[in-house]
Amino acid sequence: MNDSAQSWADGPLLALDLETTGTDTDTDRIVTATVVSVVPGSPAESTDWLADPGVEIPAESAEVHGISTEYARANGSPAATVVAGITEFLAARWSETTPLIAFNASFDLSLLDSEARRHLGVPLSLGGPVVDPLCIDRHMDRYRKGKRTLAALCEHHRVKAEDAHTSSGDAIAAARLAWRLAKTYPERVGTVPLRTLHEQQVEWYRSQTRGFAVYLEKQADKADDEAEAQRLRQRAARVRTDAEGWPLRQQALVSGV
Repeated sequence: MNDSAQSWADGPLLALDLETTGTDTDTDRIVTATVVSVVPGSPAESTDWLADPGVEIPAESAEVHGISTEYARANGSPAATVVAGITEFLAARWSETTPLIAFNASFDLSLLDSEARRHLGVPLSLGGPVVDPLCIDRHMDRYRKGKRTLAALCEHHRVKAEDAHTSSGDAIAAARLAWRLAKTYPERVGTVPLRTLHEQQVEWYRSQTRGFAVYLEKQADKADDEAEAQRLRQRAARVRTDAEGWPLRQQALVSGV
């Protein structure tokens, strides 16, 4: 390898994290969002949003990120204002030479896409390449056992992580993790052109997600309860559909959901 090869990790970066009302990218809503801007030679800058999502925040979600329905209603901005703010911020900074880092990108970007369709009437525009530390880690070390949460990967790769399950804490942790992966795998990740890396992740995600669908189908075949078997097969079908879209999952247009 040419030691002088430049890594995208040493250039400008953006990192996005959302905290939400739940895990359904079609119907759940943004509660908090952070975009971290990293420019070489300058301190990282965080831009944060707090939304009143316009729906109840389930107690189990509030326990994760600490934002209750009452707090969001009292202190948050209207959801449409927040979604417009996030998408405009990204449009101004995300480019072919400034990638967007997002841990489990297919979740955050698909949910943001649904919110943009819901409140702004337009899909999310992908301004440049995406770097997903979760997708990359799964491909680089596919047989490693254990959890692959953001906290678990930060611990495994010895990356500093603070304020877990806040959008600001998780965004900066994702940026640090992406940097570490680029330095750990310089030839396979760090010096790969960003657009090439993006396209590689499309294929890696498809393979990873199809593999999970196969696992679900095998579990369905083993299930004694027919209702459980049917539930697993339906989930496997949804997962197979998701596998065909990265970083945006394939989904129906959201309209007034």
